[in-house]
Amino acid sequence: MKGSETGVARKMIVALLVLVLLGLAACLGLMGFVYYKEKTLPEQKPSDVIIVLGAQVKPDGTPSVALERRMTAALETYLEKPQTIICCGARGDNEPEAEGALMQRWFVEHGVLETDAVAETASFNTRQNLQNARVIMAERGVTQALVVTSDYHVPRALALCRDVGIEATGKGSPSKPEYFIKNHIREGLSWIKYLLERGRE
Repeated sequence: MKGSETGVARKMIVALLVLVLLGLAACLGLMGFVYYKEKTLPEQKPSDVIIVLGAQVKPDGTPSVALERRMTAALETYLEKPQTIICCGARGDNEPEAEGALMQRWFVEHGVLETDAVAETASFNTRQNLQNARVIMAERGVTQALVVTSDYHVPRALALCRDVGIEATGKGSPSKPEYFIKNHIREGLSWIKYLLERGRE
């Protein structure tokens, strides 16, 4: 009887180890996929509009590190060639104001003309960001976008640009190295969701 129980226990341990290894392989696969897409982006093209995708505004009203890095990357391009900047993002939970509104103010404070900085504050995800940005682009008569977001997020943002009819290339802002695993696994899961949604269309 004891031998039988030991055999069952060993089989359970082996099954558990297999599941752990499969889970680890899946995580590594997701990270590898996102990292490959991130490192094989199309070359940036000249733009006449910069679309900056939102990130968290901290409860004290200051931009998160991710948001500030996105804005800084966009500002670099603007200073090289002034153009329309569309600041995307609604007000989320625990945010004192809309991400788009904070970005618009930040850009003006850093030398962007008020007429060049446009706040888009009705969108809660990347697809909505881009759909609403496309409307603003049409109103302003601009056609070639540079999408600025965190480095790992650029490839999926460009895929969504194609879906909503925006001609764009991307510019990634650096993300924190200590969040590399978290960011890339989460982005990999977002890719799975995106591809599943595309498959149902």
